[in-house]
Amino acid sequence: MNQEKRTVEPKLLKGFRDYLPAQVSARQNMLNTIKQVYERYGFVPLETPALEYLATLVGYGEESTKQIFKLQNPEREDIALRFDLTVPLARVVAQYPELPTPFRRYQVGPVWRADKPDPGRFREFYQFDLDTVGCASMVADAEVICGMYDTMRALGIERFQVKFSDRKILNALLEYANIPAESGYQVFRVLDKIEKIGIEAVEEELTVGRIDTSGDKIAGLGLEKTQVRKIKEFIALPKGSHKDVLNDLRKLFQGTASGDEAIGELSEICTYLNALQIPDDIVFIDLNIARGLEYYTGPVFEASLLDVPAFGSVFGGGRYDGLVERFLGKKIPATGASIGVDRLFAAMQKLRLVKMLPSTAQVIVTVMDKSKIVEYQKITRELRLADINTELYLGEEQSLAKQLKYANEQMIPIAAIIGENEFSKDEVTIKDLRLGAQIQDKKKTGIRKDRDEWLRESRKAQMTIPREKLVERIHELLSHNA
Repeated sequence: MNQEKRTVEPKLLKGFRDYLPAQVSARQNMLNTIKQVYERYGFVPLETPALEYLATLVGYGEESTKQIFKLQNPEREDIALRFDLTVPLARVVAQYPELPTPFRRYQVGPVWRADKPDPGRFREFYQFDLDTVGCASMVADAEVICGMYDTMRALGIERFQVKFSDRKILNALLEYANIPAESGYQVFRVLDKIEKIGIEAVEEELTVGRIDTSGDKIAGLGLEKTQVRKIKEFIALPKGSHKDVLNDLRKLFQGTASGDEAIGELSEICTYLNALQIPDDIVFIDLNIARGLEYYTGPVFEASLLDVPAFGSVFGGGRYDGLVERFLGKKIPATGASIGVDRLFAAMQKLRLVKMLPSTAQVIVTVMDKSKIVEYQKITRELRLADINTELYLGEEQSLAKQLKYANEQMIPIAAIIGENEFSKDEVTIKDLRLGAQIQDKKKTGIRKDRDEWLRESRKAQMTIPREKLVERIHELLSHNA
């Protein structure tokens, strides 16, 4: 008795997505550009497993722990998918004492967080990190900030900002406003909302609470008016040059021990950035940065794109001198930053800085006579050995027009056409599909030219050459169109 075969509905898990070929190729080009910047700084590549022991990944704050995808391996051990690339780095540094000090690495790969899926928020996403472990000097932080600046420039992004501050500034604010250290985390979480909800709503959350737009009651932190007034004095500090901001901070936090330490670190970073000739109208101090509160111990930094502000921070990080301590029992200085690859890629698409190519081929070899398939294979092989990405047409269409339509849809720039006539004369016809498309677009727009002019232009897009000149001519066309 024949059993009817069951089909499986093709569908994605919630919070996950596919990247189709054109997206993968464009994203890879972006990653290659970033990699070149990092390697110019001497950072080396590292890869770590997607899975770690659960004990490795817990203990970095309540929020991170809640987001962990927990599993069991066949040995019934508790394991989990990594939620970032920094904790695995800390484990590697602790596990391999033979690594050089400082250890400067970059790493790109997927991470997983069990967030609630929302539009633009996924459970699997890519990060691209650069970190220096084993250097306490602010030179390392300045290098990361400079690397952020150079990365944005290399990607062709013209309007961006890199902002930096110091986690210890927030400690100084607590000291200045007479707020207990144990209340700091909740205070900073409220302050981090200031751009979203405004200063009045922030003041309400710091004191008596408020009703949000959905009608829900948000409990207040119960701070006194004098404490809130001092917080507002801090928030109101004007932005400006490095020198002006540091002077304003010294006046405000005069006499606070944590303020002196934070200002010293920021001042040192500014000295190095000035030496590196990094413009302070693009890379500057922003005292309102409050990121990674359970994690960062010193300088913090983030980058955003001015023409697509809705994407928020696309690149951020800071100093985390306590992270490796969990494995070794002693503090190891470390600093670094991470790119949200998917967010940056989406922002660059919005800015039209991403070139989406559905094919990796530079040339398509059309098949006009299937009995000559071996000859077409030889031609394809010759082009590939000459470092030319070449696709041999393997579809069922025998019509040249339909094969060229396929090539145009795949955005393959050049077609090699060899029919019966070309075989008999040991020739090849080359068609520059991009130039041909441009000529057709001009015709459609009604540009007036006589027939001879159109023919002359058309001949530039298509030529028949001796078979032996094929590789040479295609190299020329590709170099002209690069």
